[in-house]
Amino acid sequence: MNARTAAPLLLTLLTVQRLLELRVARSNERWARAHGAVEYGRDHYPLFFVLHPAWMIATYLEGRRSRGPVNVPALLLFLLAQPLRFWVIRTLGTYWNTRILIVPGGERVSGGPFRFLKHPNYAVVALEIAAAPLAVGAWRSALAFTALNAALLLLIRIPAEECALAAYGARIDDPAG
Repeated sequence: MNARTAAPLLLTLLTVQRLLELRVARSNERWARAHGAVEYGRDHYPLFFVLHPAWMIATYLEGRRSRGPVNVPALLLFLLAQPLRFWVIRTLGTYWNTRILIVPGGERVSGGPFRFLKHPNYAVVALEIAAAPLAVGAWRSALAFTALNAALLLLIRIPAEECALAAYGARIDDPAG
């Protein structure tokens, strides 16, 4: 299969996957809020709704212009990331969300892939953002969105999540908190 033919299939797969994940996230958000969750990082959250669709569309458009074959190693890397994505979601259970929601009485998850990485979901997303475009010859999209994702995660999202977890931890340790 050539990259030009694979690009629409990849876009369809990513769209369905992301929409199903949003459905799970919304259900988990309802559960978390019903259990008194506090949201952190609300200001940067819309950036993800720009970044991810823009990445998907750029990958599709650039991939449709590609004249080469599918890059099999990049496609395999993308496909191998999917079980890791589901492992993270399964490990977090009802705590998995696209938002930073801290549920009182909850504990920081340390099992599953969290035994090996502090933020495995972000590692999976970074892998996907690079590998999916490369699979269809969209190297410009891979480069640009890898840089944008890294900036968003490293400079904004992960610090916000760590701050939220630290603030929650302070409330647990300090009875006056």
